[in-house]
Amino acid sequence: MTAPVLAVEDLEKHFGGGGWFGGEPPVRAVDGVSFEIGRGETLGLIGESGSGKSTIAKTVIGIHEPTGGRIRFQGEDVTPQTRKQLRRLRSEVQMVFQDPTSCLNPRRTIRKSLSVPLQAADVPKGQRANRVSELLDRVGLNDEYLAKYPHELSGGQKQRVNIARAIAVEPTLLLLDEPTSALDVSVQAKIIGLLEDLQDELGLTYLFITHDLSLVRNFADETAVMYLGEIQERGPTDRIFERPSHPYTRALLSAIPVTDDAEEAYKPRQEPLEGEIPSPRDVPSGCRFHPRCPHATEQCAQHHPEPREVDGASVRCLAYDDGTSGFDDLPSEPRRLASDGGVDR
Repeated sequence: MTAPVLAVEDLEKHFGGGGWFGGEPPVRAVDGVSFEIGRGETLGLIGESGSGKSTIAKTVIGIHEPTGGRIRFQGEDVTPQTRKQLRRLRSEVQMVFQDPTSCLNPRRTIRKSLSVPLQAADVPKGQRANRVSELLDRVGLNDEYLAKYPHELSGGQKQRVNIARAIAVEPTLLLLDEPTSALDVSVQAKIIGLLEDLQDELGLTYLFITHDLSLVRNFADETAVMYLGEIQERGPTDRIFERPSHPYTRALLSAIPVTDDAEEAYKPRQEPLEGEIPSPRDVPSGCRFHPRCPHATEQCAQHHPEPREVDGASVRCLAYDDGTSGFDDLPSEPRRLASDGGVDR
């Protein structure tokens, strides 16, 4: 069996904590996350801001050192990363960030920005000019952009340049961290189309991080839903969108704007989220989602659920420990999982 391009197992990344007198508890940005991405596939990682999505990408690529767990790239354990492994990762794993403007040096022309990674990859100087033109062509820009500076480009054009720079070293895996969130809706669709074309042409594998669920549905093969450092539900994208099992997933999907009756029919019943996501420095006891969950009980505050298989997806929710197949038939008031349990608010 071919090893997945990327596999993370019980990945943890905590910040701070400790000190001479104990100090504040650490920020548990990523706390026991596991997933795999097969070659040529896309995993969509969704959730609210502060859930730990970007920290995962930065830990995978080596910007952050993991606190615990394992990262395997094409079957090789790269945790902790040696200097040789880190150099390999930086050539075979590239990242496209959210803000296309901040990622480009304002004093460099587009030609220079695209030449730098080629130089770092030891591409002969005589071959770089042709390679730069090829890269621009791949992302839908022509040679007239070579002499331009970033401030002369639109947001979508700058993101195309960033994508061209990311594929310059012929990577295997792209970490896409909100690559369209700073762009207009019409431009977002064109960037997604470009990424799909590049995946087909180059066999790229994507970790696609976003809070925009409407983008994920038609772009990702699998979807993982993160909340407060943990994956709450993960499975094939069609399964997640058509039959969401976790209350948090249902709440997110119920808030997606729709344009016709067919889309409305797929939406879960309205389950609005109450309150704000808690601080990862002070995570709730038991299920991390229970303070905001419309079905939470006293048992949810006491017991931390482990992932379990539910209808082809991995779900972290105590409601399925008694064989329940979903929340569609639940009454409007919260469900009691213990005979004497109340609702923890």
